[in-house]
Amino acid sequence: MKKLSSLLLIVLAVMIGASYSASAQNVQLYYDAGRNCATSTVEMFRPDSFGSTYLFVDVDYAPKAVGAYWEIAREFNFWQDSPVGWLSVHVEYDGGLSTAAGSFNNAWLGGLTYSGHSKDFSKTWSISAMYKAIPGTRDAMNRAQVHNFQLTGVWSITFAKGWCLFSGFVDFWREVRPWQNTEYIFITEPQFWVNLNKIKGWEKINLSVGGEVELSNNFVDRGFHVMPAVGLKWTF
Repeated sequence: MKKLSSLLLIVLAVMIGASYSASAQNVQLYYDAGRNCATSTVEMFRPDSFGSTYLFVDVDYAPKAVGAYWEIAREFNFWQDSPVGWLSVHVEYDGGLSTAAGSFNNAWLGGLTYSGHSKDFSKTWSISAMYKAIPGTRDAMNRAQVHNFQLTGVWSITFAKGWCLFSGFVDFWREVRPWQNTEYIFITEPQFWVNLNKIKGWEKINLSVGGEVELSNNFVDRGFHVMPAVGLKWTF
C-alpha cells in the first residue's frame, strides 16, 4: 500500500481552504527486492470546494501483471475556518485482485483525521482513527467478523532546500485471518526521494530517484518481514 505524502495533502488542502486549487499526480516504478518483482503505482490527488479526493492503484508484475490493489479516499471538511479546522471526516474504500490469492476482501472505512504542519509546510503529518468494515471476513468457526478498526499515520518531511523528501505511512488494523492464526496486522512504508529537478537546467524534469522499505507484521505472510525496493517517480 502506497499512501505516502499525497494522502497527507488531502488533509492539508482542506486546512488551506477551498481557494487552494493545486492538484498532484505521479507515477512510480519499483523493483521490489523482497518479492523479486516490479510494482507500478499511479497516484492522484485533487482538492475541491468540499474537501479533496485521493486514490492510488498498485500493479505487481512477475513479469506479467499478477496482482492489483487500489484505494480511494475522500476527506470532508466544511469548517476549515473554525477552531476545529484541523479535524476532518475520512471515508475510504480498499480492494484488489491477485492471481495467487484471488479477490481481496472489500474494505470500507470511515472515521476522523487529525492533522498538522510546520509554518512553511515542509513538515506535515496526520493521524486517522477509523471503523473498518470487511464484509468477507470470517473466523476459523466460520463466524462473520465484519466489524474492525484501523489506525493510520502519515508524514512528509522536505529538506535540503527541496532536494530530498522523507515520507511514508503506518497502518495498524484488525482483520481476522484464520489461515495465519492472527487478527492484527501492521505495515509501514517509509520512503526517501531525491528530486532531480533541483539540478540546474533540469527544472522541468520532474523525476525523483529513491525507494522504500516495507516493514510489516502478519501482512502477506505471518510474522515480521522487511522488504526493500528501489524506484523512480515522475510527478506531473
